[in-house]
Amino acid sequence: MSRQRSNCPISCSLDIFGDKWSLLIIRDVMLRGKCSYSEFLKSEEKIATNILTSRLALLEEAEILSKEVAPENRSKFIYHLTQKGADLLPIIIELMDWGARYNDLCPRRELGKKIKKNKAAVIDEYRQRLKKQIR
Repeated sequence: MSRQRSNCPISCSLDIFGDKWSLLIIRDVMLRGKCSYSEFLKSEEKIATNILTSRLALLEEAEILSKEVAPENRSKFIYHLTQKGADLLPIIIELMDWGARYNDLCPRRELGKKIKKNKAAVIDEYRQRLKKQIR
């Protein structure tokens, strides 16, 4: 990984996931169950292939994601959150809640409505799901 700009914890965190694409990849793994390169490419935000490759490598190097060979296709990789990545869950949930609350163009979907009703319960529910997926 590149050298950190400062020893500020926020700056150090942003060095890893402070761009749009890294957070969207984390969102897709964490909340949407995506785990392969082709699934990430199908996301509505339309990430470019070179950026996706770069961000997956960065997230793997930062130990946010782990990569393994897919059992059903040895030429394909699948990605999983590590514990370090799963620990980002409350941050991702807060970003979703904040975005829906302050941007009229981002209406609350089903998950957003659940977050608005009981954020703590949603975080607990996803923590339980993620425990089974962590590598």
